[in-house]
Amino acid sequence: MTSAENTELNALAQRSIDGATRHLISAAKTVYGTPETGFNEHKTSNYVLEQLRGIGLSVETGIARTGMKAVLHGSSPGPTVAVIAELDALRVPGHPGANAETGAAHACGHHAQIGSLLGVAMALNTPEIKKSLSGNVAFIITPAEEFIDIGERLTLKASGAIEFLSGKQEMIRLGTFDDVDMAMMVHTSATNGDSAFSIGGTSTAHVSHQVRYLGKSAHAGGAPDQGVNALQAAMIANLAINTQRETFREADVVRVHGIISSGGTSVNAIPSDVLYEGRVRARMVEAISTVAERVIRCYRAGALALGTAVEVQTIAGYHPLRQDPSMQEVFARNVERIIGPDSITIVPDDRTTGGSTDMGDLSMILPLIHPYVNSASGVGHGHDYLIEDYNRAVIAPAKVMATTIIELLGGGAGTAREALDKYKPTMTADQYVAAQREQFTIETYEPQQSHLAHGDEVTGNIAELPVKPA
Repeated sequence: MTSAENTELNALAQRSIDGATRHLISAAKTVYGTPETGFNEHKTSNYVLEQLRGIGLSVETGIARTGMKAVLHGSSPGPTVAVIAELDALRVPGHPGANAETGAAHACGHHAQIGSLLGVAMALNTPEIKKSLSGNVAFIITPAEEFIDIGERLTLKASGAIEFLSGKQEMIRLGTFDDVDMAMMVHTSATNGDSAFSIGGTSTAHVSHQVRYLGKSAHAGGAPDQGVNALQAAMIANLAINTQRETFREADVVRVHGIISSGGTSVNAIPSDVLYEGRVRARMVEAISTVAERVIRCYRAGALALGTAVEVQTIAGYHPLRQDPSMQEVFARNVERIIGPDSITIVPDDRTTGGSTDMGDLSMILPLIHPYVNSASGVGHGHDYLIEDYNRAVIAPAKVMATTIIELLGGGAGTAREALDKYKPTMTADQYVAAQREQFTIETYEPQQSHLAHGDEVTGNIAELPVKPA
């Protein structure tokens, strides 16, 4: 493809997206108005399905419950580039866009991704552009990026509806990405400074714990000595975790946080069954292993102090994000062509924030980019996170991704092939699935001869008892 031809196709793509601006922004706002949590995005999924079919694409549905995939075929063989958007919302009851019943709210900007993906699909489905592509473009809409509602997802896992607890993890397991060679998505942000876009950097990996303390109920006023307080055990564990914070290395970007999601049933009864949900994040998987070992000791310490039993369920989380430098260059070049000079900030590869994404998992097996577009205000995942500029949040990413794909797959897909030649995967998809499965464990520490939930006497030494694997 000549430079003139590329310029002409880029201009055509941008005109196509400009002509659909009102529709694309309306689509994003429609998704914003129907927020749903992960693996429950049925209304959102149905709406996106209608939109993709309206563009003329054939869509595979029901992937990982609510996910879907549509493939646009170029005129000749070549690599497949995926454009990804996420369906799910958070639970932020105080957010102005929150669902009154569920508290679900798009306080992370996923709804803007839907509008952008539809814009890319419209532009690339233009006959002149589609004819120029050597390869395919897969539009993959993923559920459950936010790693929340762990209890609900474990129930789905137990029923066989899912195996892994996030959308992209499940899609990797199901083979959705087996025919994909590279991928991209754009996330909204309120923290990019003066630049329209930022690209580069990494995210934290994480692992989650479901920690159940089993004590003994009793009248809190009349016979507190007859009870074993599971809530106090969880609180001591949390205090013990706090004593570990001075041991965390700054370079590891460690974050440890948790909630008590079930802390008893009545204020006048000693809590006998308490659930603590914990999460350990770090820049590298190796650091997580070290910190998680210390944290689990703290869980056990709380049980030992009060004499409860404790069950620690470890749940496979996310890998750190690894972005492809060759794809970054192409994307950055197209940002500056469309938005203007100095419109993108290149973030050093080793710079990380405390957040996590399952795009990190996907980056273990194929090259990808995860840029941010500065278009929001407030704090991510907070009640004040709002898209302020929908043209910036939806239309600009659609144009940049469309022109990036034209450059990657145009001219015989030479640019894409060159990037793929340089990329070295961390693991295969099969290796990834096996590694994730190994992380799911259940360990139980309990006093001897105790069945505390049923009121038996508490005896024994937790620290001396063997671990009972699941």
